[in-house]
Amino acid sequence: MQLPNRPIQMSFDYSKVINEFREKAETVVGRKFLIPDDERGIVFGLLAWFLNDELVAEEMGIDLKKGILLSGPIGCGKTTLMKIMRLMPFLRRNYKVVSSREIVSEFMLSGYEVLETYSRGIQREHKRIPRNYCFDDLGAETTSKYFGNECNVMAEILLTRYDLFKEQGVITHATTNLTADELETAYGNRLRSRMREMFNLFGYDEKSGDKRK
Repeated sequence: MQLPNRPIQMSFDYSKVINEFREKAETVVGRKFLIPDDERGIVFGLLAWFLNDELVAEEMGIDLKKGILLSGPIGCGKTTLMKIMRLMPFLRRNYKVVSSREIVSEFMLSGYEVLETYSRGIQREHKRIPRNYCFDDLGAETTSKYFGNECNVMAEILLTRYDLFKEQGVITHATTNLTADELETAYGNRLRSRMREMFNLFGYDEKSGDKRK
């Protein structure tokens, strides 16, 4: 995602927002957080989404009703970025970052109730209230079995959350190392088309360096 090459109207003072973003980022990474020039569009666009800034979102082609799919190579900083956003004083930070592989491990131990928990929500007083999640490392998990029954856990969760998105506007975020074609191989064309409806795509360049070094 690129910054517009012309001045745009904004609903917020982004110089102040970015200063606060840098401060929060340092608490997460433990050192000064640098934003490479070619990644400023991603950070700026994410800030606009979390600020619910309609003016900037329109200029950048961001749909504020959709969630975020942050894609890029291993180590480029996707998970860190979504964790930083949770620390910012945004109204839209009410989501939990959870590893897709951990969800699959839970499924192997506890079964199909796990699918309901991460899609429709935890059962409370005969009612399920879905919560917002960021599914980290989507596509890194494997198809799993519970008592011999094979299940593509994340595909089932995402399909249910797609229905909730259409019916109730439930937001889902995700990070992934996979390309669009690789996601289709992992989850099928049916889910890929629904993911286009559910997510705004924020993509790091495939040559983006490993920030863990």
